[in-house]
Amino acid sequence: MIAQNKKARHDYAIVDKYECGVVLMGTEVKSLRQGRASLVDGFATIDGGEVYLHGVHIPEYEMGSWTNHTPRRVRKLLLHKGEILRLIGKTKESGLTLVPLSMYFSDGKVKVELALARGKKSYDKRQDLAKRDADRDIQQALGRRAKGRTD
Repeated sequence: MIAQNKKARHDYAIVDKYECGVVLMGTEVKSLRQGRASLVDGFATIDGGEVYLHGVHIPEYEMGSWTNHTPRRVRKLLLHKGEILRLIGKTKESGLTLVPLSMYFSDGKVKVELALARGKKSYDKRQDLAKRDADRDIQQALGRRAKGRTD
């Protein structure tokens, strides 16, 4: 795992997930191998039948020379044509957006988990937080009961 976008899971309701390859320069891969990336401001767009990743910050490689990359450049994502056509239809019809959830290595290649997501309202976020707190309290109570304590 290189980077995760925890804010996306809080701000969006995830409808579907896709695994995408990323077109990168050599210094970007070296920087990612050091575990340095930020997906917080990231989003994806579909232009001309191709998917592009915007706003993802991969810092410059410190040992790079004049061939170093720009940290916030637009990067092309690699998906099958059928997946791209499905994404085009979904994003046009119902106000869904494409958000990167995580970036990781798979067999030496950098992959991005791209989510088709719908924005949450503030009351949805509060309900999710309340549910998470209630689940945590239940688990703590079960743990105390299993240990024989009744605090």
